[in-house]
Amino acid sequence: MSKYDYMLAGRWRNHKNIRPVMEAMRAAGKKVYCFIENAYEDDTHGELIDTAATDANPMMEKLESMPDWQTNKTFRQIYENDMNGIRDADNFVVVFPAGASAHMELGAAFGMGKKCYAIGTPEKYETLYLMLDKIYPTLADFAKDQLGDVK
Repeated sequence: MSKYDYMLAGRWRNHKNIRPVMEAMRAAGKKVYCFIENAYEDDTHGELIDTAATDANPMMEKLESMPDWQTNKTFRQIYENDMNGIRDADNFVVVFPAGASAHMELGAAFGMGKKCYAIGTPEKYETLYLMLDKIYPTLADFAKDQLGDVK
């Protein structure tokens, strides 16, 4: 038995659209891993991860420009948390628009044999979106098909 029903991925800059998906899944009684809830040990860059930020751009710009990303403890934790989330889930869901990391996670989930879904409209369609079992235009469409009656 898996630890999670769903692993939820997306772009930090789109976290306002990811939270309602997570909440709908949980309202339906589903166990969900979602990166926006992760806590990180305090290190020289840990303070950059602000889960309450209304504008994620400043945080992401700092993280994306770190010269020590390969040895940074926070980067390592993000990677390990997300890869474990994929391994420990039955299904993978990406919320569009999604960044490069979410797309790489999609590939990993597909390679692990997970059912893969998307919610929203991608910026452009890619041939490798054929990894997705289904793309749902809206959260309501996803909920109706995947979650049943939401409590």
